[in-house]
Amino acid sequence: MRLGLREVAGFAQAAGARLMAARAAAPFADVADPCHRADLDEKARAVLAEAGALKGLAGHRHRARWAIAGVETQLPLFAGSPREDAIVLPVPTAHDDLHADYARLGLTLGAHPLQLLRRQLQARRYRRTRDLTGLPSGTPVRVAGLVTGRQRPQTATGVTFVTLEDEDGMVNVVVWRDLGEKQRRVLIESKVMGVEGRLETEDGVTHLIARRLLDESALAPDLRAVSRDFR
Repeated sequence: MRLGLREVAGFAQAAGARLMAARAAAPFADVADPCHRADLDEKARAVLAEAGALKGLAGHRHRARWAIAGVETQLPLFAGSPREDAIVLPVPTAHDDLHADYARLGLTLGAHPLQLLRRQLQARRYRRTRDLTGLPSGTPVRVAGLVTGRQRPQTATGVTFVTLEDEDGMVNVVVWRDLGEKQRRVLIESKVMGVEGRLETEDGVTHLIARRLLDESALAPDLRAVSRDFR
């Protein structure tokens, strides 16, 4: 899967148009090539490097950041100057890539945040969403996930529907009005939420009816995940 340049936060549309035109004219040779041919300023270069858009030319984010730092307009006097030896930089960890992706893209095509937290979540007795398949209606469960959406339709008489996502999939959580009012801060502020409740299956559709909400965001304090909330 590939993501379009419009997904990159802070990257101007005009710069994207120039970049696409330059790539259509000829493939890019290295990191400096698109910077020069698309006339990208310092901010645009930095944003692309941070978003991972230059990994195909640089190898990984750290190399891309180093490479764009050295991109300057080449004066005729120095046109024949030899290039510096390549600097060996450490490959970013999955944690590094994850946080960089969410900072610039709001999502990741790499490891899911919950995958990197799974050991801590298991220690807190949270199940994965895949473990819910086949459980009978009424089973008490404890699940944690990244909050991707909150909805409180006017016709739902104060009920809030929360969507949690982990490395396996999603689970829909029903938060009754009384619980939502009692644990309002956890409900509206959690990035990573734990839920204790019971499964309820009807007509092939499974929901988790919440009994208690837990804010587990401290497990990923630097994660810039944004949920889609509708009221």
